[in-house]
Amino acid sequence: MRVTLLGTGGSAGVPQIGGADGAGDWGVCDPGEPRNRRSRSSIVVESDSGTRLLVDTSPDMRTQLLDCRVARIDAVLFTHAHAAHITGLDDVRILNRIVGRPLDAFATEHTLGELTRRFGYAFQPWQPPGFYRPVIVPRPVAPGDTIDAAGIPVQVFLQDHGKSESLGLRIGRFGYSTDVKALDDAAFAALAGVDTWVVGCFLRKGPHWTHADLPEVTAWARRIGVRRTVLTHMGTDMDWAWMRANLPAGVEAGHDGMVLEVAEGCDGTLV
Repeated sequence: MRVTLLGTGGSAGVPQIGGADGAGDWGVCDPGEPRNRRSRSSIVVESDSGTRLLVDTSPDMRTQLLDCRVARIDAVLFTHAHAAHITGLDDVRILNRIVGRPLDAFATEHTLGELTRRFGYAFQPWQPPGFYRPVIVPRPVAPGDTIDAAGIPVQVFLQDHGKSESLGLRIGRFGYSTDVKALDDAAFAALAGVDTWVVGCFLRKGPHWTHADLPEVTAWARRIGVRRTVLTHMGTDMDWAWMRANLPAGVEAGHDGMVLEVAEGCDGTLV
């Protein structure tokens, strides 16, 4: 299984709009380090059979898929309905054209409701031929479910995202936890035995009311016992060089375009 980190930034990206010369607000991040340039958080999970699951449709989705040379998507899963995770949805129409059919869209009932309210046209029945608009088929999920998304078995679990909630994912021994402030016992149980975990870490040191900081994330990683923790959803005080020099063993910064490989066992199960 291959996981591509399409984007590893927070909701405003890095750099943020602004800066003294209008070229962007980098915070403490070095503009000369390309791995500090971060688009909004999203991933693609590719099975060994070649099917691909897109997690979230960020506003940067078109550029992300082109930069990472992802030519086809077979299904979409939405972690939650915040703008940084859904507003690229219109570009799904091109993905529809490539596969020649509507795409399944997995999300909680609440998230699907928000998507329907904001992108109602995308949920209208397909009227072939062609795709002049995105066409997605709602597939409701609930925390604790294990679903088949484009032939990929995905367990979903609930995460505290401050005043809202998001979904975390478990696929074999891979975990994904973007946009998270706290994890409950059910979430830790879902992540037990994970080998590689991509997790949101917005700040070096909080507190922040909707996102975890580095001390919180490293404590979670120790509790889970994960071998490899890769940080995503990083803000402007998460400089690449600083993280490379200061992160504890087993924890590393992700970057846009980073590819993670998760091996399969001889029986085809993800390990």
